Amino acid sequence: MTDSATPLSTPLLAALAAQIGPVPRYTSYPTAPHFQTVDNDRAWRGWLGELPDDSAFNLYVHVPFCRQMCWYCGCHTQVVKNDDTLERFLQLLLREIELTLPYLPSRPRLTGLHFGGGTPSILGGDGLQRVAEKLYHHFTPEPGAEIAIELDPRRFDASLIPGLKALGINRTSLGVQSLDESVQAAINRRQPLDMVARTVGILREAGITSLNLDLIYGLPRQTVENVVSTVQQSMMLNPDRVALFGYAHVPWMKAHQARIDTASLPDTAARFAQEAAAAQTLVENGFCRVGLDHFARPDDRLAQHAVNGELHRNFQGYTTAVGEVLLGFGPSAISTLPQGYAQNIPSVASWRQAVHNGDLPVARMRGLSQEDILRRAVIEELMCHLKVDLAEMAVRYGTAPGIFDADLPRLALLERHGVVQRDGYRVVIEEAGRPLVRQVCASFDSYLQQQTAGSVQPRHAAA
Repeated sequence: MTDSATPLSTPLLAALAAQIGPVPRYTSYPTAPHFQTVDNDRAWRGWLGELPDDSAFNLYVHVPFCRQMCWYCGCHTQVVKNDDTLERFLQLLLREIELTLPYLPSRPRLTGLHFGGGTPSILGGDGLQRVAEKLYHHFTPEPGAEIAIELDPRRFDASLIPGLKALGINRTSLGVQSLDESVQAAINRRQPLDMVARTVGILREAGITSLNLDLIYGLPRQTVENVVSTVQQSMMLNPDRVALFGYAHVPWMKAHQARIDTASLPDTAARFAQEAAAAQTLVENGFCRVGLDHFARPDDRLAQHAVNGELHRNFQGYTTAVGEVLLGFGPSAISTLPQGYAQNIPSVASWRQAVHNGDLPVARMRGLSQEDILRRAVIEELMCHLKVDLAEMAVRYGTAPGIFDADLPRLALLERHGVVQRDGYRVVIEEAGRPLVRQVCASFDSYLQQQTAGSVQPRHAAA
């Protein structure tokens, strides 16, 4: 791999990714493995109490339950059969919100709200309405606030509509993953197209028209052909946005993934071929590429923010949200404040006990140094817009561009093969190199560079 004239073919991209090794998804910086365990909520309460009165808030509510486990899932969730468990969870979720409010400005502005999981709709229409009443009694939605929820088409019916309307849901994200029957059998998620179409029809009839679809490549039994077929069938639903994620096989972190036959997983070259074919199909159907793995119609706010250089990235992926604060509720939810990050207790049982005791259920925190803030801005700029002026960034954050001098040589391999072009401190990722944007970002991740080589298990998926 030394010929600078070699085109950016799929095999070359795969070879470069393999040579660089596993890298984070960069929904934060520093990334979650570098958060630090805390013994109590004292520091977290202090951070909340320091927020300015004019802070704009984005909220994330994590519901960590599903009726059935999908074997590919990498989320913090568990199977629940008993509705009493859901009622206890809902009561404690409302209590967590109440425990947090005394530390916040009065009547804080709400610029965005996202319900994730798990399966948030498992709370039912009444449960969603109760959450809406609690939140909107204290938070004032701004005009144009995006209120979104993730939905499972296998667990959806019209009884949920009143709850969605009470929340003011104006965007839904449907998990499709794959529409190939063989792939669905291999991941324990049987979900035919007509089931998804039925859900879309109910939502649109209720006036909830903005639609995201989540697709995955790299799953067991996937091929270029059936990935493209899934994309083509998904176009029949006329989505506004599509997220195209790569499956992360991490059975050492998610034990249920061990049920997947590793022999049926595509290798790195096949994964890159699937991603390229799916992306091309989406572009041919009129979608604009947004960042690494999102696609949007040209008139969608996500595409427009990308064009205007106003795109952001957080733990939910790419976003148009402009709030300075992301506040998470529920087990494992992660918050972002000006001071840094905080993650709630992931264990449902431990989270429940903490809230029952009247404690804010924080488990890990990570304060930000000035260098962290600078490097986070650089990585976000690359992830969102595929280019960055390191000198301009350094000046903006009060330092000299020489802070990056030790990082730039790490780009040499990617420069040599045309993934990136560099002019002094200006770095531009070529369109053909877009699939390796995370590998470019890793060059500026000082924590990844410091990571020791002898871990028992890798912290990140291979691709």
